[in-house]
Amino acid sequence: MGRLKVGVMIESFRLGVRKGIAKAAELGVDGFQVYVTGGETHPDAMTKSGRREFLDYVAKNDLVISALCGDFGKPYTREEGLDKLIDDTKKVIDLAVDLKTPIITTHIGVVDADPKAKSRKIMADALNHVGAFADSRGVVFATETGPESGPVLAEFIGSLKTQAVKANFDPANLVMAGFDVLEAVRALGKNIVHTHAKDGVRENGRGKEVPLGEGGVPWQEYVGLMSEIGYEGFYTIEREVGDDPVADIRKAISFLRRW
Repeated sequence: MGRLKVGVMIESFRLGVRKGIAKAAELGVDGFQVYVTGGETHPDAMTKSGRREFLDYVAKNDLVISALCGDFGKPYTREEGLDKLIDDTKKVIDLAVDLKTPIITTHIGVVDADPKAKSRKIMADALNHVGAFADSRGVVFATETGPESGPVLAEFIGSLKTQAVKANFDPANLVMAGFDVLEAVRALGKNIVHTHAKDGVRENGRGKEVPLGEGGVPWQEYVGLMSEIGYEGFYTIEREVGDDPVADIRKAISFLRRW
């Protein structure tokens, strides 16, 4: 097993984009992920020259972009507003091309286990459309694990007509939802193109995020299994709670560097 590629979600620092990138460089990670659904990194806010300048800033900090987060907070299961969501998603895909990262992560909504469910048909039609555009631009669209089990998500991805829809693996989401992390890795396999390094527990029927290594994710087995399936991508630290995120991220980096 080689040295893991460690990244961090810029928003986890709570410092803003530029200061967050500088902090990521200071902490010695290999790359980062950034939200592009609002503020200065939204596709409508980034001109062509602005995109080039952003890439220059990333390079000056000796980092790479592991993925863009294109999560607009809306599921692909509702017909109302779906056309706009698809159009906004296409803008993010074009932005990914300009920022030289082939991976976009998002939440697509809950995949119904019933292949005949109406919500699932709406989602499949939308993602086939998005996937065709992503494929034409050389980008993959990775949905985050957690709302459903790994086998259900894997079956859904396999049912699509596009090869561009993949998985962003978040083991903590699965633990907090009561699903099996290792089962999900085995089911999704080569569909995993990016990960979030996060930890959590499930107590009294509810999920709770905790610092990396202090929750229910079986890290030794998980990292080993990811290596077995051939995963060589980023483990991108995401810390959504806590009073001192920088300290938590620093500890998470040290934790991941043991592999």
